[in-house]
Amino acid sequence: MPQMAPLNWLTLYFFFVIILVLFNILNFYSFNYIIKIQNKTKKILNFNWKW
Repeated sequence: MPQMAPLNWLTLYFFFVIILVLFNILNFYSFNYIIKIQNKTKKILNFNWKW
């Protein structure tokens, strides 16, 4: 029955969009940052440009 083909494409589209969104959300929230504690001193670089 070719009349049912658009409904099938629409359900597949929504299915893959939902899977894509869930995959992106899981990847975003499952990432663990490694916290590095280091000194926050800035190195001041003095350049004396002589033209």
